[in-house]
Amino acid sequence: MTESERRTDGAGDSAGEPGIDEAMIERLVRAFYARVRDDDLLGPVFAAHIVDWEPHLQQICAFWSSVTLKSGRYSGRPMAKHLPLPVDARHFDRWLALFEETARDLCPPAAAARFTTHAKTIAESLELGIATRNGRLLMRGERFWRGSDG
Repeated sequence: MTESERRTDGAGDSAGEPGIDEAMIERLVRAFYARVRDDDLLGPVFAAHIVDWEPHLQQICAFWSSVTLKSGRYSGRPMAKHLPLPVDARHFDRWLALFEETARDLCPPAAAARFTTHAKTIAESLELGIATRNGRLLMRGERFWRGSDG
């Protein structure tokens, strides 16, 4: 079996991802980022860094394909891209709330739960990286707040 065949063989079941496919990922990503762009907290952060949304959406679809389907489509460095952003726990909490809401609206319950589990892990990792970049080592359960200790 070739690497390509291993990636697509049963993706969505043997990979443990309940019914998730590329079409579902694209629907979720596009709907989620439409909500992000309209959000009072997150919209300005994204607007300051993304001019052409289509390549960004395609890259995010590739990222989620790699995360959920083990497709290997994404080869970027998400941590490096997020480190300079002026975000903290408030942003990650809002990002997760919008993501969970979008996943529940668009996906079957098992798929929404799987996406949400991955999203929580990703958000935690990014928040930890951003905190460290800003000179703050977080202990288990601590959050990164800019300014005051929120």
